Amino acid sequence: MKKYRVQTRPFVVPTTDGKLIEEHWGNSTRTPDISIAHMVAPPDWSEPHQTPEFDEFTLIISGKKHFEIDGDSIILERGQSILIEKGARVRYSNPFYDPCEYIAICLPAFSMDLVHREE
Repeated sequence: MKKYRVQTRPFVVPTTDGKLIEEHWGNSTRTPDISIAHMVAPPDWSEPHQTPEFDEFTLIISGKKHFEIDGDSIILERGQSILIEKGARVRYSNPFYDPCEYIAICLPAFSMDLVHREE
């Protein structure tokens, strides 16, 4: 048995807010210990605050992304990255004019049951 798997067709997560989410690895591929996703957040995109039960790493490929983390406000640009530890109250947004392309890695894998988004 081979000790590797090649991902050629990531799972495109259906969204209603214009955000592209291509999950290469995660619960959709039966790898619950990690999720790796390519994402593009359109201009003026945002989502509600959340307090996830997973660590999330974000690497910005292009554009800018705004993070509100436990009362702090951080803006990252191309080539910058961040680790947000589980249990932090966080809100992600792209209030800028250009799309933001980035890679997100969650440990364990992202799950709606673990994200705890606020209404």
